[in-house]
Amino acid sequence: MANRFYSPDEQRAARVNDLFGRIASRYDLINDLQSFGLHRVWKRRVVRLATIQPGDKALDVCCGTGDIAFSLARNGAEVVGLDFTQAMLDVAETRRRRLDSGAHIKFVRGDAQQLAFPDDAFDVVTVGYGLRNLTSWETGLAEMNRVAKPGGRLLVLEFGKPDNALWRGCYFTYLKMFVPVLGWLFCRNAAAYAYILESLKHY
Repeated sequence: MANRFYSPDEQRAARVNDLFGRIASRYDLINDLQSFGLHRVWKRRVVRLATIQPGDKALDVCCGTGDIAFSLARNGAEVVGLDFTQAMLDVAETRRRRLDSGAHIKFVRGDAQQLAFPDDAFDVVTVGYGLRNLTSWETGLAEMNRVAKPGGRLLVLEFGKPDNALWRGCYFTYLKMFVPVLGWLFCRNAAAYAYILESLKHY
């Protein structure tokens, strides 16, 4: 049976929003556990590839709790972090206040498929682990490209599927068995984390 949070229909956005709202308070902890901390390494690499120059305007789409957005700001960018889920933004804003990073970063709620920014507005646009959650990732990418300046940088960090059949089998077994257990132990919500496997199958 397909995961109830995954649906290709018009209600998918509401279901995904509900999913991330439920797990927002433990999202960072679960990411650390399920990736063995590697997600932070990969996010830092994205920021390095962005080659931020002081004063660059950056947009982090599907920003979640703000990992990439904060890193962009630390490297000198003026950052907007955008997410569809208010609970995620609440966590990000709490982190911003705690880190005293308000001078170069703000968080806004918005739809990645209908970005409320003018054309050519940002030097850098990033999205980390967000494309597969969109109803139409093609529309999301087109919007990100629209708001990026000519010659700007658009960087996407996302789960992949190993080419090797053996590794691919191990990978999907891990996602199917271990990740939902973490979701249950720490969020009492195994279905929310089983969604990761479903979203990868359809991405």
